[in-house]
Amino acid sequence: MTYQMLIVLGLIILVAIGVATWAYLQKRRSGELRQHFGPEYDRTVQQYGERGTGEKALEEREKRIESLSVHPLSGVERVRFSDEWRSIQARFVDDPAGAADQADGIIGAVMEERGYPVTDFEQRAADVSVEHPDVVTNYRAAHAIALRAKNGEATTDELRAALIHYRALFHELLDSVPSQPTGGLR
Repeated sequence: MTYQMLIVLGLIILVAIGVATWAYLQKRRSGELRQHFGPEYDRTVQQYGERGTGEKALEEREKRIESLSVHPLSGVERVRFSDEWRSIQARFVDDPAGAADQADGIIGAVMEERGYPVTDFEQRAADVSVEHPDVVTNYRAAHAIALRAKNGEATTDELRAALIHYRALFHELLDSVPSQPTGGLR
């Protein structure tokens, strides 16, 4: 082999190693995003139509949240919001649609108190998905039911499901630690 052929072969090997390293890092990052975001990963990739664009959107969400001053609630705030939540659940018996609407409102209030910018629903859901990916699907489902309820199109069973979904996110936001949703309305 000539010296030039060795250089070309060396460059080909370096390029192959570079491509393999890049592919490995991309696959690893995809796996990390999928593991962190769970079903929200698939929803976002589907929304954007391709994996790379969806993953970029998820990474931008993470950066956005890192730049915010999101903080846990104080003990006093937690008690106040817990009391409000119990009142909303009690109201469900007499006014299911009103209780679902109030549940949607208290989620926004807790988020705002914790330091999330409370803009439109999609931005709130995207923000919540970074730290609470296990319940953002519930949040989306609950919000859709609450919107249908405003038009008189949701059944009592659907409203009950919405309140359960809201409660799962409410407890996560209130406690600032992942928790398992409980079985039924209390």
